[in-house]
Amino acid sequence: MSKKLKVFALICFDVLAVSLSFVLSVFILQESLTEYFVEHWYLYVSNVVIAVGLSFAFGLYTSIMRYAGFSEMFKILCAMVCFAVFNLIIVTFSMSLNFNWTLLITFIYSALIFGSRFSYRFYLYFSSLKRSSFNKKKGKRVLVVGGGAAGALFINELINSDKTNLYPVCILDDDKKKLGLIINGVKVVGEIKDVKTFADKYDVDEIVIAMPSVSKAVRSKIISVCQESGRKIMTVPGLYEIAEGKVSVSSIKEVSIADLLGREQVKVNIDEIIGYIENKTVLVTGGGGSIGSELCRQIAAHNPKQLIIFDIYENNAYDIQQELIKKYPELNLLVLIGSVRDSKKVNNVFKEYKPDIVFHAAAHKHVPLMETSPNEAVKNNVSGTYKVADAAGRFGAEKFILISTDKAVNPTNIMGATKRICEMIVQTMDKKYETEYVAVRFGNVLGSNGSVIPLFKKQIQEGGPVTVTDKDIVRYFMTIPEAVSLVLQAGAYAKGGEIFVLDMGEPVRIYDLAVNLIKLSGLEPYKDIDIKITGLRPGEKLYEERLMEEEGLSKTANDMISIGKPLQIDEKNLFEKIQQLYVEAYNETDKMKELVHELVPTYKIDKRS
Repeated sequence: MSKKLKVFALICFDVLAVSLSFVLSVFILQESLTEYFVEHWYLYVSNVVIAVGLSFAFGLYTSIMRYAGFSEMFKILCAMVCFAVFNLIIVTFSMSLNFNWTLLITFIYSALIFGSRFSYRFYLYFSSLKRSSFNKKKGKRVLVVGGGAAGALFINELINSDKTNLYPVCILDDDKKKLGLIINGVKVVGEIKDVKTFADKYDVDEIVIAMPSVSKAVRSKIISVCQESGRKIMTVPGLYEIAEGKVSVSSIKEVSIADLLGREQVKVNIDEIIGYIENKTVLVTGGGGSIGSELCRQIAAHNPKQLIIFDIYENNAYDIQQELIKKYPELNLLVLIGSVRDSKKVNNVFKEYKPDIVFHAAAHKHVPLMETSPNEAVKNNVSGTYKVADAAGRFGAEKFILISTDKAVNPTNIMGATKRICEMIVQTMDKKYETEYVAVRFGNVLGSNGSVIPLFKKQIQEGGPVTVTDKDIVRYFMTIPEAVSLVLQAGAYAKGGEIFVLDMGEPVRIYDLAVNLIKLSGLEPYKDIDIKITGLRPGEKLYEERLMEEEGLSKTANDMISIGKPLQIDEKNLFEKIQQLYVEAYNETDKMKELVHELVPTYKIDKRS
């Protein structure tokens, strides 16, 4: 029904309710209806008018009674009091009426209005009891962690929604004042530390963490405790997501591995980012990749004059193009297919479009693949970076931001060594041109193409085994949005020649990630899913470093972002060596790693590859 039709239907019902109340009150008083109506017709008409008028005045025709609560009940009560007062006034000035009639018509009319307005709520309530009874028998039994606002909303949604088969059986909360209390029909039975005990006692199938506002550190501890139960763990979305209409309360999701990192997300100053991107032409090389595409998303949200995506892979470029067109229809977007190795193409892009800001994300990044194809790593990473960086300087770009990696520090693989050369190129170019050149160095990115988490998930879905190269191997991790936040912030801080480094918290053991991911899937390591230790791959080391000893660190306005001081680099020797590497790479030399070692003495060649 349309809004107008609903209002009309309610008015008709109220008129009918007044009529029925009038008739019943006359019969109860044992009066003749015909005689009474003829004598007091004005009373009937005035009651109809006042009833409809009061419903309009108190908003009873605009309330959604499906969600009716105390507020709607109070409005109806006020309307009924006014209705009674109106009739009392009439009785006072009419010698032929008595107070009994006033009480009767008010009582009957109030009963009809309350009953009609709340009948749907009663129907929903009894329907929820029926669904709850069904889910209790056949649905998944859920233990809810958190008895706060989010937990109460979540339980209420489960009870009233017909779109889930989850049945809440108990609540755990560390607030001792809540112990024994009932929240929407579900009892708070204990503290979070005893989750395994209560999961077994109530035979739960899943655990839902309904504490979206707690810090990452607290969430990580709660997840660790819940993992001991051996049940699948889910989380309730944040209330801000619900308020913005992104999800509903019942839209539970699997626990993200990012929740286990035990630290808060990196915060950036949006005003600083907008300050140097707004109304600027921005070029993103490798714009279709994991980091590049997220860069494009966030740049698009900050009102660039034009966003240029430059990528060799047309499928990736097409995907991000269609996404941005849909989300930002007013965005001046240009997608170009080409390689950073192609000097003529790169120069043509800079000459024609003159980008103000350049984010260089195009690179070969897979360590094992590059170990067997070192010439390709040099062609793409070294030569490609040199050509784009040089073009940025020659055509007057304001800023050039290189996406680097912690694998560039004392590298043990050719990929890391080539990225170290890229950093050297950036620091040298900064002295040559007016453009501000900086590099951004971060660790492994959760969820990026080829990263360990998607691999683990795929292996778990296939029934295992999950493969880990070494039990002691550790890595620094960050999310894709964090990585991009760092890159964007670095552009704001750039003065030229810096290498920006993110404080990524404590390193994480890959083996622990594998175990946690198996447990989060509701499975048992070595029982349901095996973990196989395969040994370190060529070019892989047990731990990564954030910076070289001689670089040092200084803080920025963002405590989680530091700066490694620029090193002295022999410009002439660097460019001569790069030219030599370029020639040898295209000649398909088998000595590329040795040649790279001459330029990067900290590079330790892995003889196994």
